[in-house]
Amino acid sequence: MKKFLFPAVLSLAAAVTLNAAVVATVDGDAINDSDISALLSAAMPGFDASKLQPNEKKRIIDDLINRKLLLKDAKATGIEKDVDYIKAVKAAQEGIAVELYMRKLFDGIKVSDSDLRDFYNKNKASMNQPAQARARHILVEDEKTANDIIAQLKNLKGEALTKKFAELASQKSIDKGSAAHGGELGWFGQSQMVKPFADAAFSMANGTVSTKPVKTQFGYHVILKEDGKAAG
Repeated sequence: MKKFLFPAVLSLAAAVTLNAAVVATVDGDAINDSDISALLSAAMPGFDASKLQPNEKKRIIDDLINRKLLLKDAKATGIEKDVDYIKAVKAAQEGIAVELYMRKLFDGIKVSDSDLRDFYNKNKASMNQPAQARARHILVEDEKTANDIIAQLKNLKGEALTKKFAELASQKSIDKGSAAHGGELGWFGQSQMVKPFADAAFSMANGTVSTKPVKTQFGYHVILKEDGKAAG
């Protein structure tokens, strides 16, 4: 374990030369500013190494020193002849080769604004999102109960309406899944709901309650339309 004691000593000497090309040496093996840049570019592509604070640069130098010491110990054990090591090196080399090839390939592709417009115009039908609605509902078994609920909500607006609706949903809705959340259904598209429910919800103004019960095969719904998004 003594190899982990070395970096503390070596990094003290390295701190004196933080702005030099060679920032530390490990058994005669130099650590350069370019080593720091390479480590940073792998971890944080695009980061400018010159903007590092001295204490940050010192930590990176310590890390590089540890790496070199560990690599030296690994080589001393004959790891370069280890089958798993050879496979790992080969896989890494292949990965780097593919990445470099793809980078060169895409760097050579130029897409103009007109190309982008043409692509959008040809594919906008598949890109467009359908209209959506966000709503709550209270589901009951009979029309009279639904009408009674609508009457209780009639003169309420805004937060007062939402609060009362959620309270009634938790008390009266037979849809126990949404009742536990105040009748909340979240966002949905027209095709995601049964037709009578969807037709009613998408025809309502935001912040309003259905003026009459909406009948489906599940029972009678009272709907609170909270928000809507147009297709596009």
